Amino acid sequence: MGIELRRYALLVWRWLWLIVLGTALAAGAAYVVSWRTTPVYSATVTLLINHAPSFGFANSDYTSLLTSERLARTYSELLRTPKVLGPVADKLGLSKLPVVQVQLVRDTQLLRVSVEDTDPALAAAIANTVAQVFKDMNEAQQLSRYTALKDSLTNQIQQVEKDVATTQVEIDSLRGPLSPSEEARRAQLQTTLAQYRSNNTSLMNNLTQVRLAEMQATNSVSVAQEAEAPIAPVRPRTLTNTALAAVVGALLALGMAFLIEYLDDTIKTPDDVEQVAQAPTLGLIARIEGGEPTKLITAHAPRSPISEAYRVLRTNIQFGSVDKPLSSLLVTSGNPTEGKSTTAANLAVVMAQSGKRVVLVDSDLRRPVQHKYFGLSDQRGLTTALMDGQGPVEEYLQATEIDNLRVMSSGPLAPNPAELLGSQRMAQVLDELKQHADVLILDSPPVMVVTDPVLLARQVDGTLLVVDAGNTRRAVLARALDALRAANARLLGVALNRISTSRSGYYSYAYQYTYYYAGDGQRKKRSRRNPVARWFGGNGHSPDASDVAVTSSECADPMR
Repeated sequence: MGIELRRYALLVWRWLWLIVLGTALAAGAAYVVSWRTTPVYSATVTLLINHAPSFGFANSDYTSLLTSERLARTYSELLRTPKVLGPVADKLGLSKLPVVQVQLVRDTQLLRVSVEDTDPALAAAIANTVAQVFKDMNEAQQLSRYTALKDSLTNQIQQVEKDVATTQVEIDSLRGPLSPSEEARRAQLQTTLAQYRSNNTSLMNNLTQVRLAEMQATNSVSVAQEAEAPIAPVRPRTLTNTALAAVVGALLALGMAFLIEYLDDTIKTPDDVEQVAQAPTLGLIARIEGGEPTKLITAHAPRSPISEAYRVLRTNIQFGSVDKPLSSLLVTSGNPTEGKSTTAANLAVVMAQSGKRVVLVDSDLRRPVQHKYFGLSDQRGLTTALMDGQGPVEEYLQATEIDNLRVMSSGPLAPNPAELLGSQRMAQVLDELKQHADVLILDSPPVMVVTDPVLLARQVDGTLLVVDAGNTRRAVLARALDALRAANARLLGVALNRISTSRSGYYSYAYQYTYYYAGDGQRKKRSRRNPVARWFGGNGHSPDASDVAVTSSECADPMR
């Protein structure tokens, strides 16, 4: 679990530039768009909905509350209709109907009517006008419900009053001595008059109740809080938009980084080598900048961290050959331009610096470069030694500026290099060279290009495969290993070349625990600051004599 978390942390650190770039671009774009967007203001007016009880019925408080809530939901729909918004637009002189948003406050009888506009004062005016127009329309609608009933009751009262007056006049006319028939008529008229007066009283009471209900109905919609001109716009929210865009940009960049890593099938770390090759990583070597004269860094800058990496490679090769002494070593790669010639040359130098007699043979008879690294002639070399079966091989060795190191260049290019390298004479040349050296190092062509390294691998004690970190694909490494193993080659391990010197790379992690020695020879531990980044951070010079290299046991294992 810890290794996985560390791997993810390294991945994030390696792609931190992309994450920062994605975050900055997204945040910058959101800020510019928000800054250039016209601000929009929102004003809100709050309406209170009260249900007027029906005429002749006494509603309970709970029933009245439910009815009011249902009425509020109905009003929330009516407020958005052109019947309401049309008069508002006419009243304020708007060119188009305003757009309102109505929110029903849960478990209340309140409605919030919101209006958005680029002018804060106009937004407040529209919201208050919408409330007033709706209130007036609702009042007029409520009043219209009682108009016909009031007119009918009024007409009936007027008719009854006329009947009362007519009956009273007729009763008054029957005075003085009356006959029995007149007495009966008078009694009948008095009964009718009493009935008219009773009806008139009932009608008057009904008219009073209707008017009372009408008064209650006019107060069913009221403004609880008027809208005020807002100060701050509701959008764009520049800070919020910028922050959200930054988060989204970072997530997208992180996802892109993971996608790139997932699709990338190149070898970049010792873990990748272990998964594909099931072979140890013997060395981690940084990229050497510059042309061919600077490739021999172990001779020109022996105290640089890259030179120390070659010493670590030398030490690990020696550890790997404890049971079986290593007198001859083949250095090859899967593809061209992976740095196998540079590795062979620098490895030969550090082995010679350790006191061993070393012979470096440029067995790449197709594109030889060792004579260029050491500034030697290529007129005579391996090909002339193979073609001349009489003279001693030692005559074709050339001394170098490095003590204990001699080089056999490739010699003139031959038309049949595979036949020469696989010949019996080649075996004899190698046997003779071993008599003049403690370690014989052969620089051969790439495995995936020609069969030369397969022929040579059978004649040496061990093979070192150089892999270009970040460029060599897994399939290429697997096929190269299959070819070497098919030839029964003894694979010592892999040298991971051109490791990134950035702080996110394995190279800097390998040097995380770097020990320096003080002038008095006492070892002191320094901080975890990356020495590679410090040494290569722009001054371009190598550390001086006071800077001491890393111990081989610590650098051999980059995961320590």
